[in-house]
Amino acid sequence: MPERGGRPSWDQYFMEIAHLVAKRSTCLRRQVGAVLVLNKHILSTGYNGAPSGLEHCLDVGCLRQELGIPSGQQQEICRGIHAEQNAIIQAALHGVSTEGATLYCTNQPCTQCAKMLINAGVKQIIYEGEYPDELARQLLKEAQLATRRWGSIDSRGDRG
Repeated sequence: MPERGGRPSWDQYFMEIAHLVAKRSTCLRRQVGAVLVLNKHILSTGYNGAPSGLEHCLDVGCLRQELGIPSGQQQEICRGIHAEQNAIIQAALHGVSTEGATLYCTNQPCTQCAKMLINAGVKQIIYEGEYPDELARQLLKEAQLATRRWGSIDSRGDRG
């Protein structure tokens, strides 16, 4: 919800940036964007796609799609890296600590991303779209990593 004068709240601002980042995705099935933020400053961004220097799924196709593998299953077959993983990798490449950061993401993290975010010291995840991965939700809860779905009634105000 915009603040007085039409300014976006911090949550809205960073979520809109996550959506812009997602437009760089090269995945044929789902475009995801992620933004790591600390103290209202962007640490890094990431989108889902093939590793640097490799051919994109847009160019070579999607094996998971060809095999009819449902979303949330057999992710190891995918040639792409998830947006959350790329955001963590970009921070690491540039020597930026993610300890205490908030992740804004267009989708709920999967199990692999949840484990990485826990170990990266991320303290809060604000996501928009659901992802069919109950284990990820359980791990985040067990790690006491705060999660909040953007767009729900309790997340429309500024909490950042």
